Amino acid sequence: MKTAILRFVESATTGPSAIPVEERIAVFDNDGTLWTERPLPAQVGFIVEQWSAMATADPALTAREPYRSAVRGDFSWLASALRKHLAGDDTDLHILIGAITRITEGMGVADYAASVAEFAARAEHPVLRRPYAETVYRPMLELLRYLERAGFTCYIVSGGDRDFMRPFTERVYGIPPERVIGSAVGLQYDDATTEVRYGPSFSFMDDGAEKPVRIWSRVGRRPIFAAGNSDGDAQMLDYALGGARPGFALLVHHDDTEREDPAYDTGAETVLASAADRGYTVASIARDWTDIWTDSTRTHTETRMK
Repeated sequence: MKTAILRFVESATTGPSAIPVEERIAVFDNDGTLWTERPLPAQVGFIVEQWSAMATADPALTAREPYRSAVRGDFSWLASALRKHLAGDDTDLHILIGAITRITEGMGVADYAASVAEFAARAEHPVLRRPYAETVYRPMLELLRYLERAGFTCYIVSGGDRDFMRPFTERVYGIPPERVIGSAVGLQYDDATTEVRYGPSFSFMDDGAEKPVRIWSRVGRRPIFAAGNSDGDAQMLDYALGGARPGFALLVHHDDTEREDPAYDTGAETVLASAADRGYTVASIARDWTDIWTDSTRTHTETRMK
C-alpha cells in the first residue's frame, strides 16, 4: 500500500508527466477514514447530548425516538437507523434528520460553531476513553502531511455535517474550514441581526453520488487522489480515477480485531468486493498500519510519513 502511494506521488510530481501543482487535489472522507467511527461517529455523540438536553427541557419528547434513546443512553436505535440507511431503507433516517434540524433551527452559525468547539474540547470516545482528537488515525495524518509536502491541496469530503467538522478540522487535521465539504442544514440570512442562521430543513446529504457533485461545486477541479472506507465513498474514489490524468483511490479496510475491536465490513461490502476491478488500493489496518492512533503530545504539523 505504502509503495503504491509513493510511486503514484513520484509520478505525479516529477518528470515530464508531472501534474501542475494547482491540479494536485486530494480528497478524504472523514468518519472511518481519518478517525474512528465506531461504535458511532463523534457527531452522533454531540447530537445525542443535544437531544437529551431537549428532552430534559420538554419531557414529552421522551415518548418518541430519537429522544427516548438519547435519554436512556441507548444507541441501538440510532445504530439500527444507520444500518437501514446503508441497506437503502431511509425510513428512520428521515426521523433522524428531522430531529437534527430541530437542534439548530434559528441558531446562528457562530453559536453553533462555539457549541461544537466546546464539545470537541471535552468529549471522549465512549469505548477508547480518550479525547476524540486522539482517535485520529496516525497513518492517515501522516499521509495528509506527505501529500501536502508534495504540493497537494487536501480537502475533507464527508457525509457528516460540514459545520460540525469545521470548528476542529484545522486543529486536529491541519485542514482549514474552507476546505471542508460535507452535508448541510439549510441556511438563511437574518437582515435584522446580519447573522447567517440555520433554517428548518436539511439542504443536502453529501454521500454517494453527491460527493463528486459537491467536490466540483466547491473546488472546481477533479481530484487525482481520494481516500474513503465505505460504499458511500465509491463514487468519489471513481471520480479521482476517471479523469484524463492518472489518479489514485485508497480504500481503508477495518480488518484489525485486536487494535480496533471490532473489525467490520458493514457498509463497505460492495467496494471491498469490487476494489480490484475498480482499481482501488486497499489499506489493511491489520497488515499495513504499524501504529493506529495519534496522541496529545503530537501535533498535526509534527507528524511525518515514514
